[in-house]
Amino acid sequence: MNTPLIECVPNFSDGRRPHVLEAIVSAIQRAAPVSVLDYSSDHDHNRSVVTFVGAPEDVLEAAFAAIKTAAQLIDMEVHRGQHPRIGATDVVPFVPLRGATLEQCAELARRLGERVGTELGIPVYLYEAAATRPDRQNLEDVRRGEYEGLKVAIQNDPDRAPDFGPAQLGKAGAVAIGARPPLIAFNVYLNTSEVEIAKQIAKAVRHSSGGLRYVKALGLLVDGKAQVSLNLTDYKRTPIQRALELIRREADRYGVRPIRTELIGLIPEDALTEAAIWYLQLSDFDPNQRVLERRLQNLPPHLAPSEPAERAVAPEPAVPKDATLHAAAPLDLAAFVESVAQATPTPGSGAVAALVGALAAALGEMVARLTLASSRERYAATKAEMGTLANRAAALRRALLEAVNRDNRAFNAVVSAYQIPPTQPNREQVIQAALRDAAQVPLDVITHCLEVIKLARTVADRGVDRAAAEAATAAYMAQAAVESSALNARINAALLSDSVLAHALAQQALSAVGEARALCADVIVIAETRAKLR
Repeated sequence: MNTPLIECVPNFSDGRRPHVLEAIVSAIQRAAPVSVLDYSSDHDHNRSVVTFVGAPEDVLEAAFAAIKTAAQLIDMEVHRGQHPRIGATDVVPFVPLRGATLEQCAELARRLGERVGTELGIPVYLYEAAATRPDRQNLEDVRRGEYEGLKVAIQNDPDRAPDFGPAQLGKAGAVAIGARPPLIAFNVYLNTSEVEIAKQIAKAVRHSSGGLRYVKALGLLVDGKAQVSLNLTDYKRTPIQRALELIRREADRYGVRPIRTELIGLIPEDALTEAAIWYLQLSDFDPNQRVLERRLQNLPPHLAPSEPAERAVAPEPAVPKDATLHAAAPLDLAAFVESVAQATPTPGSGAVAALVGALAAALGEMVARLTLASSRERYAATKAEMGTLANRAAALRRALLEAVNRDNRAFNAVVSAYQIPPTQPNREQVIQAALRDAAQVPLDVITHCLEVIKLARTVADRGVDRAAAEAATAAYMAQAAVESSALNARINAALLSDSVLAHALAQQALSAVGEARALCADVIVIAETRAKLR
């Protein structure tokens, strides 16, 4: 049975300081085994959006970590931007994907809201499917007055009391947490700088002022151009092409026209397909029957892509675990090695160690799958165990590949932190947060690689004899990754102002090195014995 898959798309009130977004993304990835699919910032909106997916409990943990980190790094007292907002983490929607329901997401929102209000002391408003009151279903009602207005209203107006947390705003503001179906965030730029025209068009398009159902719209000035900013809350009932065509008609009234559009975050495939069908004026068109790639997914067995038989026991998840904005495609090994060789600080030793660990996990996975594929009777009793190990090795492989990107981002965040002007009051706080993140990435690599060595010991002992060298190599490589990561962790920890924390991190790294060496030695003895070298 597939694990339910939940999408979370938190919005943060900072789009001008890259190190803040990097710290938030890093916190999300450290908190739980979720996959960050996309993240982006807008300078004029002064806003960032992150999209990640995972199992329900993992998504909850990652969302909490993101809210906590944003509260530490974003001060709403000084925040200014085009987009409406009430807090450092402005809004956190949960979206049901595979095997999940809207009600499950609403319950997740309530649990997260209670925890944020209790543990972080941040006021929480539940909205859309999670709303406790009809007047809080619409996000714009929750945001009424924005941070500045809510700061006064929350103390004086009983109707503005939060669902969780104190009835008082601090520098982190408040957060709206809810559940909703997939939403399309879509911006249309006009060939004018007259923002009033964009506001009039937005008024004509949005449902609340007589426009299209399931459409929210604002008129803004972005990059010197008037922008109509849209949220399509039910793209199946009001498709994206219908909204765009209405904007074209309204723009004609003012003698202007759309010059480009912009997608924020991700979009469902069928929304793009329907737009293409409409604009191409195709009739009686069934995408499942007429789109080449969809037909290729249903080839008969003798024409299907050939894969080793054992792959069937551990199918890849619907969303790649190593997907990120900067590395959504499979890692190009030659290009990676070439980039390491350049006179640039990233990718560096931390990223290389993570990649070596990923290769070690892949070798362990290979031995488990070879054992699964074996027809020899002597391995029959181990197949259930090998199936579990293959799945776990695959998860470790993905996590370590993701750490390649995490290490690069952590380093860049440290560099950005040190570039903050000394006059900025929170400079040292940001630097220390970036240094803690930079020390945490190699420690996570160490944790994963220790597990890889333990896994290698099991497959070396009970896997197929002919793969003893692969099991031993997995252990050797994972040990090397531990040794390298431990050195990086100690170097980063030494820069922390908290000497107690720095000492604890250094000791953790050194202890892991000793454990890795002992484990690896065991694997080598087992592998050499299986290969009849002893």
